[in-house]
Amino acid sequence: MREADDETIEDLLFAFEVPPEAAGTRLDRFLAERPEIVAASLSRTRLKALIEDGRLTIGPAPTRDAARKLAAGDRVSLAVPPPQPPEPQPENIPLDIRFEDAHLIVVDKPAGLVVHPAHGHESGTLVNALLGHCGDSLSGIGGVKKPGIVHRIDKDTSGLLVVAKTDAAHKGLSRLFEDHGRSLGLMREYLAFVWGVPERARGTVEAPIGRHSIQRERMAVVSEERGREAITHWELIESFGVVSLVACRLETGRTHQIRVHMAHIGHPLIGDATYGAGFKTKTALLAPAARAVVEALGRQALHAATLGFPHPATREELLFESELPADLTALRAALSDA
Repeated sequence: MREADDETIEDLLFAFEVPPEAAGTRLDRFLAERPEIVAASLSRTRLKALIEDGRLTIGPAPTRDAARKLAAGDRVSLAVPPPQPPEPQPENIPLDIRFEDAHLIVVDKPAGLVVHPAHGHESGTLVNALLGHCGDSLSGIGGVKKPGIVHRIDKDTSGLLVVAKTDAAHKGLSRLFEDHGRSLGLMREYLAFVWGVPERARGTVEAPIGRHSIQRERMAVVSEERGREAITHWELIESFGVVSLVACRLETGRTHQIRVHMAHIGHPLIGDATYGAGFKTKTALLAPAARAVVEALGRQALHAATLGFPHPATREELLFESELPADLTALRAALSDA
């Protein structure tokens, strides 16, 4: 199974035991006659291609011979990869551009906008919008589905994102993000509304993150053997009784890092249905106006507010700041008035 992105889905797995009456049957013919294979609309041509691609095993050993004759009791397993989304097309989607030159572009992404095409989101993404705005002037290093994409933020997280327009800029920005600001000057700070009030004014969460052992679409704090190093620095900005506004600075960049780490220390993000579902009942503790805003939010209350880095070509120090969007501004106002 591949785990590169949040949107990645697992292979479709088929497993069969060859009955005595099928002994001596060609492998591709045997598969083509299985009801499950027929229901999945897999042709013999497609099956042959999958076998030749090493996606089939007989017992523990892979085989690439579609004409192989089977024996009774053989255990046949086939892994069918998910269909690849089509090559993204340019779309006329408005962009909030904070900076642009021949090398890169910085955008302020609204909540709800997926960064790059994936299963279930083949169009209407930031990549489609960038192709519509930039045409062919995007770095090709990311491949057809991710042209120019150096880093990403979740669909329902708003805020600043930098995209490379040249391969040289892509390589330079990638080095920055791999370093995570430890020596090369990258600055990434998020604002998050969380449940509860931390006991201290600031702190650091240093806990490895990896895939949840059962719910594979989720991330979790796991052992060092199973996860990757993850470090989040946080600071209390404002307290509203049962809710706090915190600033989070990333020292690493793992999937869902802030959401996982803040939940890990008992302060999950407001509106986070994945990592804060157990705190939903706390909404009843809010004043009516604040409660109404939280219930209407429809996303985790997380905003990529600050992005700073040295320009990969000119070396100029760039710093961008994004104000809280309208929905989070309304949340802050409602909490302040309570």
